Amino acid sequence: MAPVFPATVAASLREDEAGGLYACFSIRRTAKPFRGDRMSGVQGRIGKLMRQCPRLVAAAALTLLAFAGCHSSLPGPAPPSGASPAATSSTSAATSGHVFVINLENKSYLRTWGPASVAPYLSGTLRAQGVLLSQYYGIAHHSTPNYLAQISGQGPNPVTKNDCPAYVPFEPFGTTSPGQLEGSGCVYPASVPTVAGQLTTAGKTWKAYIEDMQTPCEHPELWAKDDHRTAKVGDQYATYHDPFVYFESITSSPQCQSSVVPFSQFAEDLESIRTTPNLSYISPNLCDDGHDSPCVDGRPGGLASADVWLRQQVPAILASPAFKQDGVLVITFDEADGTTAGPDGLLPGGTAGGRVGALVLSPFTLGGTTSDTPYNHYSLLATIEDLFSLPRLGYASAPGLKAFGPDVFSNKP
Repeated sequence: MAPVFPATVAASLREDEAGGLYACFSIRRTAKPFRGDRMSGVQGRIGKLMRQCPRLVAAAALTLLAFAGCHSSLPGPAPPSGASPAATSSTSAATSGHVFVINLENKSYLRTWGPASVAPYLSGTLRAQGVLLSQYYGIAHHSTPNYLAQISGQGPNPVTKNDCPAYVPFEPFGTTSPGQLEGSGCVYPASVPTVAGQLTTAGKTWKAYIEDMQTPCEHPELWAKDDHRTAKVGDQYATYHDPFVYFESITSSPQCQSSVVPFSQFAEDLESIRTTPNLSYISPNLCDDGHDSPCVDGRPGGLASADVWLRQQVPAILASPAFKQDGVLVITFDEADGTTAGPDGLLPGGTAGGRVGALVLSPFTLGGTTSDTPYNHYSLLATIEDLFSLPRLGYASAPGLKAFGPDVFSNKP
């Protein structure tokens, strides 16, 4: 287990301070945890750190001691319970065999779907072909917890809510229901399951197609500051929009090299049913997902640029043999603008990321329809798991959490 100090303390620092603190502490990353009978050495270790990084560590030392005093008696964590069978599977598109997920960035429901939308292709052309989930919510601010929720069912923690300024291990101190690992940090231990692992175990296939990723499975070194947080000309990849690289169960496997790949591979894989994965998870770059405005390459960015990208890419998905046979395409946003939140208590796992909406297109949906059923990113995970007869993970397994049902999959082709 990694030391408690970096992720716990840095969660309360500004992003630039957090990155510096992680860099300072990386020289001590082989140290033993600061808990239980180890506590007697805390002061000495802080002294060593202070000689190396006086400015940052002095500000963090009191926070560490306070945290350690609160948690020194906690037992080591057991792995999360993982998955629970869905109590009721309401997903009616039981014959769907290919799911495509596209995540865009930081737009509230009315900005995208309202009458003043600057995304005519998404809110008009595609809207007429699918069912709009008008009460679909993000689960947190900022981006990272929403992406992690979609593939693992894990809830946010202080460091993921800060978008993981450094690539630090998750530091667990317990487990709780439903299937949650308690603690703080970014890179989850191999004991935390994901839908990717579930699909592999079930003999299904999956790929994450990440635009502007330079090499397959690209991510920082453990404990390093993440230098893919802002766009560069020719390289607008954002690590924190690629949830698969935050799970050791994926990054420690050779499958990461073959399944977490640059988006440039997607067109070729779409050419046949055989080469199209059962789950295709698509993350555009920082301009094409609408995150940046303006973009580093001179484009306007925002929702308008995201709409242009969708117009270029989505027709190929809809025309692909796999989609025509049994496909489901979900287009949504990670979170709403600013700090907008949804109603308290509306859904298990929450609506703290605000109302964003989602559009579902499929041979199993009726175009131009709307569902007002409340959903969130855990509902999307539950839907994917139900479609492939997988147990539900984390908050996707919570009582009262609904997968997309007959309100969404109302067509029988």
